[in-house]
Amino acid sequence: MAYFIETFDKQDSQELRQAHRREHLDYLEENKQLLLACGAKIDDDSGAATGGVYLLDVETRAEAETFIAKDPFTQEGLFAEIRISAWRKAFLDGQSYV
Repeated sequence: MAYFIETFDKQDSQELRQAHRREHLDYLEENKQLLLACGAKIDDDSGAATGGVYLLDVETRAEAETFIAKDPFTQEGLFAEIRISAWRKAFLDGQSYV
């Protein structure tokens, strides 16, 4: 089973995001074996990151919750909201899973 995690940054948090970006990217690198995809959501007008999307290849919701809880962005209080959903692959990287 895969899990989709969507995060939403707190208002006016660009400074906090930038201060911990390197730690966040290091965490992702350390856990890249779990990532199907990952990246920031970008505001069309300002170009600033407003949150993120993670597609994780883990077996349980608890594993997804643990993953996002250990992310430095979470630990530093960047996110106003985190949503986690089970996700079924239909197409990924040009390949059909249906």
